[in-house]
Amino acid sequence: MEPEPTYRRHVIRDATMKLRVFLSHTPQMFEGYYGPRALAALSEHAEVIRNPGATVLSGTALAEAARGCQAIVADRATPGLAETFSAMPELLAFLRVAVDISTINVPAASAAGVLVTRATPGFVEAVVELALGFMVDLARDVSAMVGTYRAGGLPQGRMGLQLSAARLGIIGYGRIGERLAEVALALGMRVAVADPFAKVANPNIAQAGFAEVLADSDIVVCLAISDASTRHLFNAPAFAAMKPGARFINLSRGELVDEAALMAALETGHLAGAAMDVGSAPDQRPNPLLAARVDVVATPHIGGMTPEAMEHQAMDTVRQIAALARGEMPEGAVNADAAFRLRDILARGR
Repeated sequence: MEPEPTYRRHVIRDATMKLRVFLSHTPQMFEGYYGPRALAALSEHAEVIRNPGATVLSGTALAEAARGCQAIVADRATPGLAETFSAMPELLAFLRVAVDISTINVPAASAAGVLVTRATPGFVEAVVELALGFMVDLARDVSAMVGTYRAGGLPQGRMGLQLSAARLGIIGYGRIGERLAEVALALGMRVAVADPFAKVANPNIAQAGFAEVLADSDIVVCLAISDASTRHLFNAPAFAAMKPGARFINLSRGELVDEAALMAALETGHLAGAAMDVGSAPDQRPNPLLAARVDVVATPHIGGMTPEAMEHQAMDTVRQIAALARGEMPEGAVNADAAFRLRDILARGR
């Protein structure tokens, strides 16, 4: 039998805390990334205070708006800064309604004793479906032709890329990469994966090095993790290593791509096209200069924007708040051992 998790030592038995929770979402973010069903469920476990305006709050402004709250449920646009943690001695937890916590200063939260949590990836199917749409669009120049028609012109038919005869390269073999590979195989595509941290078990999927996958693929999809080692993973040498006429798709993070190098590869015609749901613009949106190109298909970071994906992550935070209200350490905790503000309160209730 596995040992019981350490946090169980801090469970309050037969006790419920009444939490006051600040929901940081602006009205626009609320509609797209939280929603009334999740809010109703959250309200069953806590008194909920909503962001009163349309401004994304951060730092001391967030602390002031959330004054008196024991937890902040933060959308992806709301950073977790040291100024917030230090200005809120009553804050126990900072909950991110997303997997990505790159804008949360976890060391500062830990130093202040504030628990940080993240949601689980409920957007796998949604992102894979967007990837498939990008692949079809780039393969057949759909958006370019639609744009010509809408501008009053008559597009010329061009020879396209048949996906069932094409090679797909997936850079990063996490949950999304694995599911995309399954979908591509169902279409008849040949699939190769590059990921030094994953082992591909499916015998129908080739696993190779980064440069080899780039050189052999008609379409390359970036799904790699974002950290210091992958910044500008796709740079001028990487794009030069790709097949002439290949297509490139980024569904990971904007910082993985050297956008000047991508622009150059498109300008010279070495790449036939690119698609992106992320980029260097605010909130990880595509660079407008790239997005305006006729050979680029761009969407404003909508990969997880389906009701099913949105509600999955929102309900994760509901479950986390419910656990805290019961006096339990929630799933998704990033720095449980450092969350001494919460631990001290839980210990007093043992």
